[in-house]
Amino acid sequence: MTQAATQPSGPGQPRPHVAIDKIRPHTYVDGTYSLVNPQCGTAKNGKHFLKGIIRDASGELAIRQWTFDESQLGEIARTGFVWIGGQAQEYNGQVQIVVDSIRSVEVDIEDLARLLPASQKDIPAMEVELRRIMGSLTHPAMRALADAYLSNEPFMARVRQAPAAVSVHHAWIGGLLEHTLQLLRLAEGMLPLYPELNRDLVLVGLFLHDLGKTSELTWERGFSYTAEGNLLGHTVKGVIMLSAMASKVSRDANVRIPADALLVLQHIVLSHHGSLEFGATKIPSTPEAIFVAMLDNLDAKTAIAIHAAQRSKGIYPGQEFTDKVWSLDTRLFRPDPLAASSDTLPTE
Repeated sequence: MTQAATQPSGPGQPRPHVAIDKIRPHTYVDGTYSLVNPQCGTAKNGKHFLKGIIRDASGELAIRQWTFDESQLGEIARTGFVWIGGQAQEYNGQVQIVVDSIRSVEVDIEDLARLLPASQKDIPAMEVELRRIMGSLTHPAMRALADAYLSNEPFMARVRQAPAAVSVHHAWIGGLLEHTLQLLRLAEGMLPLYPELNRDLVLVGLFLHDLGKTSELTWERGFSYTAEGNLLGHTVKGVIMLSAMASKVSRDANVRIPADALLVLQHIVLSHHGSLEFGATKIPSTPEAIFVAMLDNLDAKTAIAIHAAQRSKGIYPGQEFTDKVWSLDTRLFRPDPLAASSDTLPTE
């Protein structure tokens, strides 16, 4: 059995930590991690147990504590970070940690870089490319609206930092920018195939669609929802921000955004989840809104599948399928059947 550490850190001592991507079955884990979505479950025998996910910059793992006092859930989740002690085990081909002990801990700014996942892409380079694409808008009102967001440096600092979600897709520092840029790239490639669509409306709609997440989410102490996020959500907050920004453009830049164009952009933000079942306030009801919703769904679900399959980490016998990915409603077959295949036909 591999022993990672023996004692939790004391004051002034470095916090013990084993990177999640280094944890293997039969490892005893003793360290500090970010805690995601802790819940109290009920076993078939009626006893309560703790389930959740621990995360750091290298990955995430499921945790279970089979004997658990439900009244302790709030205290464990209080800071968004926990010290745990427990045994890593293999279950259905996946590693999970059976926790012996768990408690909430306070962490320092220096800890966050290794406890929170971050985009593997170059964030300044992504912002440069986003600005280039938005600079290609041709309608003066759309250019002025985009510039009003892009010139607000405190706001753009949050765009660069924000995750795109707490746990579903692009749930890492810089995830919002990465997701938004990917959608803009997809649109640039696909819009020439659909010349009837208004390019400016699509690009501005994609840029705006998730900007409410800069207020919906907090990431300073782990990923969670703000009061605005819980009470309004990012689509409603996004529309409020859009209305305020349109007024600012009219007042400061003396550029009036056509009323119908503003209405359609508001509709795109409210409808981009595609259906009422998945959180849309309205069903997408313009060609551009449908296009935006479909691209958003494409990138989100593809990112979820790639993240869940974890092909780069190696696939051992018995690990060919993931656990059920609830956001996709299926278990994923992980291997790439053509990778390093001995059956590859020789080239001429």
